[in-house]
Amino acid sequence: MGFGRGIYKTPAQLRAMIEPGLITAAALDAARELIAPGVTTLELDAAAADVIRSRGARSNFQLVRGYRHTVCVSVNEQVVHGIPGNRELEPGDIVSIDAGAEHRGWNGDSAITVVLPDPARPGVVAEREELSRVTARSLWAGIAALATARHVGDVGAAIQDSIEQSGQGYGILREYVGHGIGRKMHEAPSVFNYRTADPGPEVRPGLVLAIEPMVVAGSDATFVEDDGWTVSTIDGTAGSHWEHSVAVHDGGVWVLTAPDGGAAGLAPFGVAPVPIG
Repeated sequence: MGFGRGIYKTPAQLRAMIEPGLITAAALDAARELIAPGVTTLELDAAAADVIRSRGARSNFQLVRGYRHTVCVSVNEQVVHGIPGNRELEPGDIVSIDAGAEHRGWNGDSAITVVLPDPARPGVVAEREELSRVTARSLWAGIAALATARHVGDVGAAIQDSIEQSGQGYGILREYVGHGIGRKMHEAPSVFNYRTADPGPEVRPGLVLAIEPMVVAGSDATFVEDDGWTVSTIDGTAGSHWEHSVAVHDGGVWVLTAPDGGAAGLAPFGVAPVPIG
């Protein structure tokens, strides 16, 4: 399969993607700080919106036709694309927040998962925290693989291996995958979270990927709720979503949506991110 030059950015373009990545990270931090029982998902959306606007950017989610919110907030059996609203968070909830910012024509995209404490249900909390931990680790396994990968498909293989090594029998969503990112939030190539026969495009300087494993505690079968957006598990089991936008450049890899470039997350894999020059 052939891939055009359009998926590879110049060094100047990579530098232009640093700020939208940092804005995206700051928006997620603001939402994360508010997460507590009784807080509505719409309040999380407003906190992220305030940060994005204050940094001179705009939500790239709002550039998607028909979507008017700044972030997606998915709770419990909702895995991705949850619409913020009046739902109040409860103890023990597992909450995934997906955010993106466009700044001067360039995009960032990232997601986190948080589990609320619940003294009355420690077992449920422990199970959900493990689901989030395994998902986050698989994300970093994929990013670490990107540092030495020959093809994009190596990333998906690393993510799948990491999840399966947990021994938990988790499901990996098949219909929803990562993507390239740049002038648009969603660009080629697709970044699968599992091993595929097609190796995908070559990994070389200028490639920027939004890597985003979406993992569920049970079956990977999902459906779209009546709102036309929210993706939930059919069996009602919990989901977790973690994501970072990552650039490959002449010196190595740099996580655009992590203030430290991914240093902390990559350290367990023996990979050190290199700032974009």
